[in-house]
Amino acid sequence: MTPLQRGVPVVAACFGALVAAILAAPLVGSTSISLARAFSRHVPFAENVDAQIFFIARLPRVLAAALVGGALAAAGVVFQGLLRNPLATPYTLGVSAGAALGAMVAITFQGALPDLGVTPASLAGAALAVAVVYLLASARHRGLSTTVLLLAGVTLNAFFSALILFVQYLAGPGDLFRALRWLMGDLDVAGYTPIVAAVPFVALAFAGFAWLARPLNLLSIGPDAAGARGVDAVRAQRVAFFTASLATGAAVSVGGPIGFIGIIVPHLVRLVVGADHRLVLPASTFVGAAFLVACDTVARTAFAPVELPVGIITAVIGGPFFLWLLLRRS
Repeated sequence: MTPLQRGVPVVAACFGALVAAILAAPLVGSTSISLARAFSRHVPFAENVDAQIFFIARLPRVLAAALVGGALAAAGVVFQGLLRNPLATPYTLGVSAGAALGAMVAITFQGALPDLGVTPASLAGAALAVAVVYLLASARHRGLSTTVLLLAGVTLNAFFSALILFVQYLAGPGDLFRALRWLMGDLDVAGYTPIVAAVPFVALAFAGFAWLARPLNLLSIGPDAAGARGVDAVRAQRVAFFTASLATGAAVSVGGPIGFIGIIVPHLVRLVVGADHRLVLPASTFVGAAFLVACDTVARTAFAPVELPVGIITAVIGGPFFLWLLLRRS
């Protein structure tokens, strides 16, 4: 049995864990509900408190967590393969900072720009960051220079972070609180609209991920070696950069810059299934989605009735893991 065949049951188990998390999470909360009553057709929805809690308060958060967690975990895998750097994350190249800047502008100037929603503004900021980094990395190279990608991404991250601070300085107290909460990573989505808006972008990104599995395996040994084995390295690099950036931008537009998902999950998955991206990509997607669903459940129940931003939970878990990873590699 090949390593790929041995890994298929593990991927299936990861998918099962995601399904279990999505089914169980809406039932957990400070107020207990009956699933039978929530789906009952004999009680009008306006009078069915269980149905309102399930379909309006909890299910959108669970679906948003699954979408964001899966997108960030898969994007982390692709960025690590593209940059050949196991410590790369979806936020390394400044995409999240651009998305955060767009969201901050929409939140702070919502009175002057009433038609500018947080989700489209966040996607526009991410697109701006992607365009700038790509132009810098491809200006004098036939493909993408991973060194320039990293340098441009880090620089752009710092520049956008400074602009975010400037926008926050201009914000009023109410907008400032809302902006800070969003920056912590928050899945308290207002209904299904942000999820529906992000789904086409995530679906397009995952279509690219499906094609990238084999090229990423060969890119890990270098573009020249990959080209010698029949891979169009330039095309693979471009697809990897744009699809991972698209998934990151869409995820950040829904839940804000939730950290550590893109580095924790890929490394945990590799410890189990190995380094084959044909296994790592789907397994990381399922584990990342299930992990963020679990984290969000903890965030809204651990200190009930107070709800924590889910980014605090992922940071508390991810910070020590990241330090352990650094020590282990050194």
